[in-house]
Order: sequence, then structure tokens, then C-alpha cells
Amino acid sequence: MGQMNDQIAVVTGAGRGIGKAIALRFAEEGANVVCLSRTESNAESAAEAVRAKGRRAWAFSVDISDTLETQEAAKAILKETGRVDILVNNAGVTRDDLLMRMSEEAWDTVLDTNLKGAFSMCKAFTRTFMKQRQGRIINISSVIGLMGNAGQTNYAASKAGLIGLTKSIARELAVRNVTCNAIAPGFIETDMTAELNEDQKEGILNQIPLKKLGNPDDIAHAAIYLAGPGGRYLTGQVLTVDGGMVM
Repeated sequence: MGQMNDQIAVVTGAGRGIGKAIALRFAEEGANVVCLSRTESNAESAAEAVRAKGRRAWAFSVDISDTLETQEAAKAILKETGRVDILVNNAGVTRDDLLMRMSEEAWDTVLDTNLKGAFSMCKAFTRTFMKQRQGRIINISSVIGLMGNAGQTNYAASKAGLIGLTKSIARELAVRNVTCNAIAPGFIETDMTAELNEDQKEGILNQIPLKKLGNPDDIAHAAIYLAGPGGRYLTGQVLTVDGGMVM
């Protein structure tokens, strides 16, 4: 028996990287997984990988920056599954630039996806969690939301906003036995870090006491902890998984 046997988990940004790793690890722990991605092919690929582990899976193509689209997706998910036990808000984008050059479009795109998208997903399932008198919400923030980063004012603001959102939701929903926590990954080996040159990687590693990048499974294991029995008495917390960058 897994830690999340037959629970229903919704994971946004499940098509690749951290989101896909979380979806697959949840499946290994017995969860059935709803895989959301902006593209239908990525959502279906993640769902197929979950099914390959013997669990049920559903694929939805959703632009979570679109509130109406998110609301409709939530209704469809509940119609298909009947309930939701775990929500992981992982979907995110970057549009990096220095503040003096950053366009309003770049700001809005990042805030609408990373922060408003998470707000919309949480709001869409809050009534369900409260009626069930149980639920786990996990928001994937970033160490950049804790420490800032030159050239990422939009990304840092969105990820810091997720932390405030997490703590406020935790206080609102605790009375109904619903927990809400955040994970703040450090530098994780993904498609984005693969584009870094050797000098950039060396500069990053010099900031990390463990002297290595993390991988998506490191974040997935933290999500398992927060969603499983071990997270029963944790709410409103930010778990940094960063090799020691932020202490």
C-alpha cells in the first residue's frame, strides 16, 4: 500500500520536468493523477506514464492564466473523478529581463501564470476540499521568491506572492482540515538549466553548499512528504529544497 492509495491528485504543469516527476512519484505511492499542461500532447504523455505504473490518469490541456478556462477545467475534473484530495500548483513560466527593459506583457504573462493561475486553481477546488473536510494543497514556489534575482523581478514577485498565498490559504482552510504548504526549489536540472553554459553553471554551483544541482525527483519526494501522512500536521510552511542556498 502506498502513502496516497487511491487518492486523486491534480498536478498542473505535469507535462515535463518537476511536474511530471511529481505526477509519477504520486502514482508510485498509489495516487490516481490528473495531469494538466498547456499542450494536449504533454498532458497526455504524462497521463500515459502514470497509467504505465498501474494507476488511473486523466489529461487536460489548460492555460491556467485564463481564469474561465481554469474554472471549466476544474468542473470537468470533478465530473470525471468525483473528488480531489491533493492539488499541486506547479505550472510556471519565465520571461526574464532587467527591470528597465522589462515589458508590461512579460510582467503580466509571468504573474498571470505563476501566481494568478495558482490562485484560480486553489479557488476552484476550495469548496470541494471544505465539503470533504480534508485536502492537501502544495504550491511550487522558488528560492528566487525568497532571495530575489537580477533580471527576474517578475518571476521573483510571482514566486514570493505564492508564499503569501500559501500562508493565507493555510489560515483560512485549517478549520476544515485542509493544509496548504509551499516548496521552494533551488536550481534543479531541467530544460531551462540545460541551456546554461559552463561559466553560468560554475557561478550557480558556487552559491550551493552541496555543490550540485538538484533533480526533479528531489522536489517530488518533498511533495510526497507534504501530501502523505508525514504532512498531516504541517500547514503554512515553505520547504526549501535547494542544497543549502537559502538558510
